[in-house]
This record gives sequence, structure tokens and C-alpha cells, in this order.
Amino acid sequence: MTHSPLRRTLLGTAAMLALPAGAHAAEDLNALVWCDHTDPALIEPFEQEHGIRVNLREYEGTATALALLEQSRPGDWDVLVIDGIDVPRAVEAGLMAELPADELPTSDFWPGVAMEEQTTVDGKTYAVTEKFGYNTISFNSDNVDAADMQNLSTVWSEKYKDRIAVYDYYLPVMGLAAIANGKETANLTAEDLPALKETLLTMKDNARSVGEVVASQTALATGEVDIVVGGGEWLTAVLAEEQPELTWTIPDQGAVRWSQSIGVLETSENKDMAVEFVKYITSPEGQARLATSSCYWGMPANEKAGEHLTDAQKDVLRWDEQGDYLARAQLYPAPDATLDGQMQDVWLEMLQH
Repeated sequence: MTHSPLRRTLLGTAAMLALPAGAHAAEDLNALVWCDHTDPALIEPFEQEHGIRVNLREYEGTATALALLEQSRPGDWDVLVIDGIDVPRAVEAGLMAELPADELPTSDFWPGVAMEEQTTVDGKTYAVTEKFGYNTISFNSDNVDAADMQNLSTVWSEKYKDRIAVYDYYLPVMGLAAIANGKETANLTAEDLPALKETLLTMKDNARSVGEVVASQTALATGEVDIVVGGGEWLTAVLAEEQPELTWTIPDQGAVRWSQSIGVLETSENKDMAVEFVKYITSPEGQARLATSSCYWGMPANEKAGEHLTDAQKDVLRWDEQGDYLARAQLYPAPDATLDGQMQDVWLEMLQH
């Protein structure tokens, strides 16, 4: 299973609204989402415009969403937010409805962010990118040399021993290790694992902790560590107003890019309104609200969202540097089942080291 770092709850996450199947009114819209969609500032404008209620259930991990859908009755759910690289899997399972591509603002998206190779099958569009960002390096600019953060080998070197937290998710961090070794995340093989393992063990030797999102974010915010390997705008943006010294960068070698997509479920009994919701989320206004959600921030797929963001918000998101960042970032590794198991074995060995 692959998924973005953002499935796990961040500080300040809105509460999940989980309603029992069959309890929704016919005119309601029912969506399986990530926590950034639970912000009332994002949902209420759509509800008010259309005079309906949007029932949200937050989930973590694509496997969980697929299990929830399997346990639900056809028609219980209308909208699905899903990791961009997992869209083909959902389409193959027959879960996704075709979207009206000509009604989606993909021509306004950042270059390469539409990810048509994932969101379209046989010329039909089944999902659309809504938000993206980077697993990269977050750090305290008061306590580390920013120039050191531009070289991955320096980031986790002995110079910063015991001042590093490693984000506990194998795919993006092994992706960073691959990039540090000059390898492309899309082309990893079993032959690359020894080099990745050596890099991971160096990280672990010099790290104070390996932890999930909240633990890593808290460690950085409290000064327990000065660097988070695998962090990014999603980790520090919500802290930037009170702690502007907490920031992030894309090293010269590059970083790993995450993305999330939204689509309509094939069994939805309210497809027209579900499509309207997708169109709202990908509109400039919806995108600006989603980008700055109280749960976690991230880059909006639609560049025109910039017209609805403040200069300060755009600065936190590194708006003016996205062209360079996108050109240097690589997608998550997408291993087959065999390689995925081998990668998890290497990760476990690192954790136990």
C-alpha cells in the first residue's frame, strides 16, 4: 500500500464526522476524505451554495478506504479522496465513475501536476489532482546552517547527530535515500536496496528519533530536534505564524512529491452533485481553502488559487519556487508487491538497528 504522509492526523486536526451507513438524507453528499477536507471553512461555502449537507468520514490509507467501501452498501458514498498514485488501482476495481474532463480546470494546473497517467484510463478521466507537496527536509533555521540543508548527505551527517527526527514512513524516506544516491524513484530495483539500506542506517545512527507525523512535528516545535527528514510544507506551515524559524527546503538533489486526487464513486446515487463538489474543490476558491486547511497545508493543483491566497500564505508554500521544485522532485516509489515487501524488510531492519 502506498499513501501520502498526510493520512496521519496532524496537530489541530478537525474531528472526524463518521455517520452510520444508511443514515444520510437522499440530498446529502457523503464523502470519504483526508483530514484537510474536514475544515468547515472549506465545506460550508459549498453547502450554503447548494443547500445540502456534506457528510465527511476521514480515513487513513487507501486500504482502509477500500475496506470501508467494500463494507458499505452501493450508494452509501459519493466522493473519494485518494492518493494520486492509487487511482489506477481504484479504477481497476471498478470503483470510480468517469468525470466530465471538459468541465475540470486542469488547463490551469501547475505543469505536470494533473498526472494524467494516473487519473485517466483509456482516454477517460476518473479522478483529478487537488493538492500536492513534498516529502523533503524541515528544519529550525535558527539552529542549523541553511546551506547544509541543500545537500542531503549533510542533512543526516554526524554534524547534526541526535538533532534529527526521521519521519516513520518507508516510501518517501527511502525515496529521499534513493535521490541522495543518484537513483530515480521510478526505477528502483532490488539491486538498489543495499545502497539504500546503507543510507538509512546512517540516518538512524545520527537520528534522535524515528516517529510518525505528530511525534516528528512536536519534536521540531519543542526544540527536541532541529531537522525532520521526510518533512515539508505540510509539517511546518501550520506552525509558521507562531514559529517562523521552522521552515523547509528542497535540497539540490531533489525531493519526493506527494499528491492527492478526488473523484466520484461509480455507485453514487447523487453523481451530479458529486461532480459539482469535485468542480468546487478544484476551483480557484476551493483550492485556496484546501491549500490552507487547518489540518495541513499543501500546494493547490490549480495555479489560479494564488489569486485567493495572501502573500504571506504564498511565501509559506514557496509559491514562487514551485517551477524549480516541480522540475527537481520525483514521485513516490511505486514498487510491485515483491519489491514493496523487500523495501519494508529493509525499513524494519533500519528501525531495529
